[in-house]
Amino acid sequence: MSRTPQASRTAVLVCQGRAAADGLIAPRRFADPTAIPLLRPDEREAVQWVRDGTAPRQWQQRIDYETVRASAELIVPRTVTIDDAVRAHPNPQLVILGAGLDGRAWRMPELAGVTVFEVDQPATQQDKRERAAGLSGAPPRFVPVDFGRDRLAEALAASGHRADVATTWIWEGVVPYLTRAEVAATVTALAACSAPNSRLIVNFQMPATSAKLGRVLARLMMASTGRSSVWANEPWRSTWTPAAMAALLARHGYAVTRDEDLLDTARALATPIRHSRSLGHSRVIVADRT
Repeated sequence: MSRTPQASRTAVLVCQGRAAADGLIAPRRFADPTAIPLLRPDEREAVQWVRDGTAPRQWQQRIDYETVRASAELIVPRTVTIDDAVRAHPNPQLVILGAGLDGRAWRMPELAGVTVFEVDQPATQQDKRERAAGLSGAPPRFVPVDFGRDRLAEALAASGHRADVATTWIWEGVVPYLTRAEVAATVTALAACSAPNSRLIVNFQMPATSAKLGRVLARLMMASTGRSSVWANEPWRSTWTPAAMAALLARHGYAVTRDEDLLDTARALATPIRHSRSLGHSRVIVADRT
């Protein structure tokens, strides 16, 4: 009997955050009209509570409300930072690694004429295709990759990616779930597919005891509702200092051109800051290949 594929729970939470923030948080800088259509009806309920600013009284619903609201506040500065880096350095190819429920291929007019590839697990991509069926515009090229078995370069080439043409790589919300060896191996694979002028945009988490405690608290809060945490099957496996990440990229020919923590971005955007430590421990590095 075949099993219906399910999106990563963190991918759904990120999409819920974007949907809750669309048109409400930093509206002149952030918008994502693809987020709501990519969610299933039951996933939209907590989004609407956040958009309405109505905190439910029932405990389980209140936890869902707070989780989605926190996601919205963290996702907006991250998305703006990455989108700005994509716009500032146009390339004919864009690859989104671990794309989840990303909507950039549909929502960013700057990508018209750009060949967009989305790399993810096969089951996750099947689920994404079903969810995205109603979106208007050209879809990305889906590149199903079993990261434990398939070679990224070969899978991309089979889907039409050209290693001799400059590529912008988006690596968002994935690095913490990989070991340091897996991160290094991925950077090696990307470098082999990156022509001169390619850009790598990496989002990662810095080491912080408070971040670990926060995740433990979040798991306990979710457990109090009788459900497992959204991160139960997707634990963090690595954190990086900016210096360590920059050194790794430099060994593969990438020079860092921008490095910022999301707390600074949130302040510049005047977005809500209820989770300053989480924002401050999340960074985005932009690195270019000469």
